Amino acid sequence: MALVNNNSILMSVKQMLNIEPEEMGFDVQIGTYINAQFMTLHQLGIGPDEGFSVWDADTVWTDFSTDKTLLEVVKQYVCLKVRMMFDPPASSIVSDAINNQIHELEWRLNIQAEKAWEEYPQDKNEEETNSSEDDLVSEEAGEP
Repeated sequence: MALVNNNSILMSVKQMLNIEPEEMGFDVQIGTYINAQFMTLHQLGIGPDEGFSVWDADTVWTDFSTDKTLLEVVKQYVCLKVRMMFDPPASSIVSDAINNQIHELEWRLNIQAEKAWEEYPQDKNEEETNSSEDDLVSEEAGEP
């Protein structure tokens, strides 16, 4: 199998499934599975606020995110999830190993999503509430 442009989401997932780039008979099914995974990622708090979908081979990974570290995890996650939907392994041992990897990636993506929220400043109303509480504590202690 020839190496294809790994920047294309559809083409790179097809490559991971050992499907030739020229074979287009499964593109709709694979695209549907890919989009289901992007919905899952959106629910985990990963990706664009408005969601994300793949419509053709022109959609590239950097359309989803420019964070290179995040993209490597997202690529692995999407490919494994699509594989389990499109062509699940016959062996339960292999299936369990893939599912364990998927669960670990979901955990890591959850941590990534929570970390992103920590970087945002607190809500202005929350800051005002905290400031008012500090003033009350100071007044009770007899401080000006």
